[in-house]
Amino acid sequence: MATLAVLGCLDTKGHEHGFVAEAIRRLGHTPLLIDAGTTDRPQLPPDIRASRILPSFTNPSDRGSCVAEMAAAIGPFLRKLVDEGTVDGVISLGGSGGTSIATAAMRALPLGIPKLMVSTLASGNTAPYVGTSDIVMMPSIVDVAGLNQLSRSIFTAAAHAVCGMAEAREDRTAASTSGRPLVVVSMFGNTTACVSAATHELEAAGYEVLTFHATGTGGRTMESLIDSGMVSGVLDITTTEVADELCGGVLTAGPTRLEAAGRAGLPTVVVPGCVDMVNFGPRESVPDRFSGRTFYQHNDQITLMRTTPEENRRIAAYMAEKLNAYSKRPAMLLPLRGVSVISEAGGPFHDAEADRSLFETLQSRLAPEIRVVTSDHAINDPAFAQLCARELLRLLASPQPT
Repeated sequence: MATLAVLGCLDTKGHEHGFVAEAIRRLGHTPLLIDAGTTDRPQLPPDIRASRILPSFTNPSDRGSCVAEMAAAIGPFLRKLVDEGTVDGVISLGGSGGTSIATAAMRALPLGIPKLMVSTLASGNTAPYVGTSDIVMMPSIVDVAGLNQLSRSIFTAAAHAVCGMAEAREDRTAASTSGRPLVVVSMFGNTTACVSAATHELEAAGYEVLTFHATGTGGRTMESLIDSGMVSGVLDITTTEVADELCGGVLTAGPTRLEAAGRAGLPTVVVPGCVDMVNFGPRESVPDRFSGRTFYQHNDQITLMRTTPEENRRIAAYMAEKLNAYSKRPAMLLPLRGVSVISEAGGPFHDAEADRSLFETLQSRLAPEIRVVTSDHAINDPAFAQLCARELLRLLASPQPT
């Protein structure tokens, strides 16, 4: 039996959430009714009142600011309930304000925890609400405003869905005890050969490999999965998102990229893969301030810009600062013959001075305790891929002391 949080603005949509709670109870699970409204005047008695989540609001008469404050408070509150084992999943119903509050709570939860949002906004752009989480957005069809023939049908289906998700998670948890440990790997088209070969070796050693496309969203999702506690090791071959973050590209994963493995204390191997490039959309979308730079048209929709020696020094210093903070020391592997397919000798992005700036800065800025391995190969050479896999396997077999 699972305990499912039925979370919502019970001051305006209490009866609807109460209906879902009763449906969950009929299905053999336990609902935990949580009021995340902004008035602390619920339409029916909750198990957890809004004042327990947020005792007071800065400006109670301004609903917009109250919604923002509740959205900021509800995530840590619900995460604590999940971490304590009090809550096994969450469902919510809402319009714009309720969706904003509830999905903020859901995004704070680990991947794999059932999260179902029945929303009037589910058929539009859900990216701001879902983020990198595994939230399921279900259209409410009608407004969440009362119980009628259609809303009862939708809400009952939603209750069955979240209960099914919770039951499936229990099955997965039981099955995973005999599963292979997970390793995450970052990949780009320009590092595919390296990642494929390294993956083959890791799988042969008994690991399951999850590959993430380093497109901004991919990097954020990988970091989120690392934070979830499901991962045993990290092979971060493609760190190009750092170049986009520092140099104005469109595929940045944000300023927290490269931090999750450090927080988790995981065996980690990092490669400056594809930091020779900054990503933009079609050629006409490249900002005018970059005129005169070296470009490569990857396809009709993607334009790559070669990073300069100065930008490589900044990228290397940034990466070193991140890695120096790791609780368990990672390894840094440097492919001296090219960090991508197109930066090898004879390629359109080959720039010996820029590469030298990158490698020398990394070697000088990384803490002495961090193992730096230089390889006289390009990143996609099978020998370098093998080096990456075996270095991670070494770290997995012999965890470093904290």
